Amino acid sequence: MSAAQSAAVAQEPVNPEEQNRMAVRALILLLITFILGTLCLQGFNLVFTNIGADVGAPEQAALITSLPSIVLGIVCFIYGSLGDFVSLKKLIVFGLVTLFVGSLFGFIANFFFTKNLWTVIIARILQTAGEQVAGSVYLVIATKYLKNELKVIFFGLFTAGYQVSAAIGVFAAGLLSSIAWQYLFLIPAITIVFLPFLLRLLPDRRGGSKHVDWIGFTIFGLASAFLSLFFSYNAWWMLIVCIVLFALFAVYINRANDPFITPAFFKNTRWLAAIMLIVLFYFTNYCMSPIFNSIGGTLYKMDVTQVSHYIVWAFLVAALFGTTSGWIVGKIGRTPAIITASVLMMCGFVGSALCINTNFGLLTLFACIFYAGCGLMYSPVVSTVLDTLPVDESGRGVGMNDLVMNVTASIGIAIFGAQLGGTALGGGSIIGATGPAAVYSNLLVIAACVVFVGLIWFLCFHKHIYRGESKQEKHEVAPAPEEA
Repeated sequence: MSAAQSAAVAQEPVNPEEQNRMAVRALILLLITFILGTLCLQGFNLVFTNIGADVGAPEQAALITSLPSIVLGIVCFIYGSLGDFVSLKKLIVFGLVTLFVGSLFGFIANFFFTKNLWTVIIARILQTAGEQVAGSVYLVIATKYLKNELKVIFFGLFTAGYQVSAAIGVFAAGLLSSIAWQYLFLIPAITIVFLPFLLRLLPDRRGGSKHVDWIGFTIFGLASAFLSLFFSYNAWWMLIVCIVLFALFAVYINRANDPFITPAFFKNTRWLAAIMLIVLFYFTNYCMSPIFNSIGGTLYKMDVTQVSHYIVWAFLVAALFGTTSGWIVGKIGRTPAIITASVLMMCGFVGSALCINTNFGLLTLFACIFYAGCGLMYSPVVSTVLDTLPVDESGRGVGMNDLVMNVTASIGIAIFGAQLGGTALGGGSIIGATGPAAVYSNLLVIAACVVFVGLIWFLCFHKHIYRGESKQEKHEVAPAPEEA
């Protein structure tokens, strides 16, 4: 959920029933927009290696996913802050126009002109920045303008919409890649027709004059971008620039009059211990789909369409566990839920690593197990992190969660994606295979080890993280995710 949910909204006399009806109509259009944008994102996550090869840049293909992911993490935070003083109408105009421009640019530049890696990346960045507005505005509307009994329903629809769009996304990517992957860009372009309707339905209200720290956002965002670029290009000067920018950010927040985040925020040891759970558990968040796609193409001689028919079931499992995660956590508590989710993720990775050369249907089963863990993980781990912060810092906490989640995942896909076509891990494996099979098996084992480190970290620090909370508080769950 975005920080914008806690935005102070100026009040004006409005009939509550009429306001509720308008909110419901707006939410339906916003949900469709968010679903189509997420569908496009998941489609590109599945076929980015194919696109990289097609544009003549296979070694940099992971940037198609990693750079838009960084932008996603940053704009989640920025849009939350903008909701404090910018009208929702202006925000949605910016979002839908940006999404439309990115869609047309990506399709035209790569279909009618020479295909190029950077036109793909620029288009995906524009699409990502645009579609996320729909997600942020959706959560603001659901929180501020719906009757209480409808809020839970629409938060549940938001969660289900994300997971189902991920499932449809991989299916659409498989279908369109057999025709022309450029058509993926056009999937969310249709949402521009919603703009006049949303302008009539959305409230034209401004929040307070809360300061938005553009300088802080810019420094922090650039530092995060160079960190991901370093892992993609292995250029040490990028790491140096990243370190310098983070150092500059530290100096800035210590001296600025009103930084978006203060040094005291980073001195909260409970939060530091908890945020590491997101770093470790979400490091491999984007890795299973491209590894699965590469295994299908290289070892089983399947095209992307055939692969998508299998992996779509894994996303449907994630949708099931994601929408029921609140009920599960309510029954067993957050600590058992996090342990169960991490074990499912590890079993999915290890099982896949052991079955590389057996049967693709069996691989799909283990992919389903992995995504069951992913679906279950979000609510307990995010609520755990947020509960380490005081109420007046919860908005910034949600923003930092989104940023860390997306930057971490983008670094993970940059590292793992760079190894998919390499031979560094092909010398041997636990299944005795060599070559590409060994590469895939070893990558899956390494991914399982990352999740295992996250589980060990949680077991070591969970008492400190939950310090001072009552038994009832430990069973509370987070609201619907802004992204998974």
